[in-house]
Amino acid sequence: MQKGNIGVTTDNIFPIIKKFLYSDHEIFLREIVSNAVDATQKLKTLSSVGDFKGELGELFVEVKVNKDAGSLTISDRGIGMTEEEIDKYINQIAFSGAEEFLEKYKNDANAIIGHFGLGFYSSFMVSKKVEIITKSYKDGAKAVKWSCDGSPEYTLEEINKEERGTDIVLYIDDENKEFLEENKISELLNKYCKFLAIPIVFGKKKEWKDGKQVDTEENNVINNPQPAWTKKPSELKEEDYLNFYKELYPYSEDPLFYIHLNVDFPFNLTGILYFPKIKNNFEIQKNKIQLYCNQVFVTDSVEGIVPEYLTLLHGVIDSPDIPLNVSRSYLQSDSNVKKISNHITKKVADRLQDIFKQQREEFESKWDNLKIFIEYGILTDEKFAERAESFVLLKNVDGKYYTLEEYKTLVSENHKDKDGNIIYLYATNQEEQHSYIEAAKEKGYDVLLMDGQLDSHFISRLEQKSEGKIRYTRVDSDVIEKLIAKENAKQVDLNANEQDALISIFSAQLPENDKNNFIVSFESLSANSQPTYITQNEFMRRMKEMSAAQSGMNFYGEMPDSYNFVVNTEHPLIKRILADEKEQCDKEVTPITNKINELENQRKSLQGDKKDSDLDATTKDEIKKIDDEIASAKSEKKSIYSKYSSENKEVRQLVDLALLSNNLLKGEALSAFIKRSIEMM
Repeated sequence: MQKGNIGVTTDNIFPIIKKFLYSDHEIFLREIVSNAVDATQKLKTLSSVGDFKGELGELFVEVKVNKDAGSLTISDRGIGMTEEEIDKYINQIAFSGAEEFLEKYKNDANAIIGHFGLGFYSSFMVSKKVEIITKSYKDGAKAVKWSCDGSPEYTLEEINKEERGTDIVLYIDDENKEFLEENKISELLNKYCKFLAIPIVFGKKKEWKDGKQVDTEENNVINNPQPAWTKKPSELKEEDYLNFYKELYPYSEDPLFYIHLNVDFPFNLTGILYFPKIKNNFEIQKNKIQLYCNQVFVTDSVEGIVPEYLTLLHGVIDSPDIPLNVSRSYLQSDSNVKKISNHITKKVADRLQDIFKQQREEFESKWDNLKIFIEYGILTDEKFAERAESFVLLKNVDGKYYTLEEYKTLVSENHKDKDGNIIYLYATNQEEQHSYIEAAKEKGYDVLLMDGQLDSHFISRLEQKSEGKIRYTRVDSDVIEKLIAKENAKQVDLNANEQDALISIFSAQLPENDKNNFIVSFESLSANSQPTYITQNEFMRRMKEMSAAQSGMNFYGEMPDSYNFVVNTEHPLIKRILADEKEQCDKEVTPITNKINELENQRKSLQGDKKDSDLDATTKDEIKKIDDEIASAKSEKKSIYSKYSSENKEVRQLVDLALLSNNLLKGEALSAFIKRSIEMM
């Protein structure tokens, strides 16, 4: 028996591996199994070129759990190792400046593992002792057993072993007994080894017998050694792509489209990416693309390789040219990664372009699901944005689809305002904004439907790209006559007292809360237009919508929703309310109005042309007294209008109708409206 020390010039490699890789300790199984697969593939290669003339037999890697012995064994029938090879590949982890390197990277075990190719040593993260029992394929080779308890000391001895290949036996330590549970090992094999190129056997297939599951004689192969992405596109049919998607995501709906990546120059890259159906706007998981290296699972965090917007896709990417450390979990910065990212962007854009050109009807039918990918790409990737300009679509409320150029041609003349701006009208909710949409249609205007979660950002980008020539305006942001103003607005024919009266009357019936803020305003519209509208400022509303999807804009998100309650002063109902108000309230209001006018004249006389800072104390006191009296008189006047408002069912009805058309009438107020409507009939 040979004894010795592993060739490390310090004895703290094992504590570092054990401690600093602990958070990712399950990768030990991937490392050991993929090493076994490599050994098996090497034997197949040697056989194919005539360097191994023996019988290959059935080649597979077997994983076995022995709870009684506390061991986990990974066995292969690959090339095996001689005593010299064990010494070279296992014992000699020698490198110059080891102590200095370990000290420098002691807080980053991934750097250590990646730098020195120590995949095998990840086994010590979960083991108190590891044995290698191996016999080389070479003629006359003797079997050997290597054993180490996690210290630099090891033993190496000759043993009897009939078959070539290697058994790695891990004696699991007390802290990691979960790795002796069949369910846990099955879970890890399914996660990391599902598509390894050599069959992986874990136990026997089971069947129901006498009311329970029992083992059969058939090996339980847990992996698919020839997944779809390893084949050429010409070898696959549509159903093969769909079946592979179901293999990856068993409970998902069928995808919209797929893209088969198959590149061998200037780098190696294979894979299949799928556009999934996304329900409810941003129901997104960004960990659905799996990265493999020669069919070994590496990670599902692919932000470094795939452009951000494509992390919404599902599928597989496999590339031996993406630089990985041996833990295979952390990507390193490399020019290849950028090239691969650019290539994937181009392939995705080209595929979408082809579908749009050749199958536009199908492309349009899937647009509502595709839209979020394409908009996200346009907003985050300038190269993709350039390519996408020809196939990004706008959809109107009638369900018709247009490219950007087609839509501009459609509306550029009719939607032009008096200043030459082209106004694109849009709705975000077809049902809630129905009355505004209909008002726009009656004027002969087209209305887009922009109801996606990214649409506010997307609209802003389109406006910027148009350099001010096109403006997007939500259909309920103003009365239709002002959305696309063809002429100067007609002046409101109300004096200050009449405006004051109507503001007080309608304000008294508008809801008061922290979420909504209403401002009464006036427009001189046609007598056929609605008597009252509620509109929302385009800029503030869009800022609030964008803040909901973007951190750093909380200022807008926390502000109350601000609405304009627009009164059409030319409508017969408004004229009637104004006339009735004068008849009912003038007797009480006129003396108060006269008093306010008199007080304001007194104030002007005292103030004169002087600034407040130039007034003496006595004058300031007199002005303050007058201001208090004016405020009191206005409050009294407002109370009269409020009382009138509360007793006038038409006022309440007009307010509620405007609220209802904006989905702002709910609960008790809605019940009262229904009851009042019946009474008024």
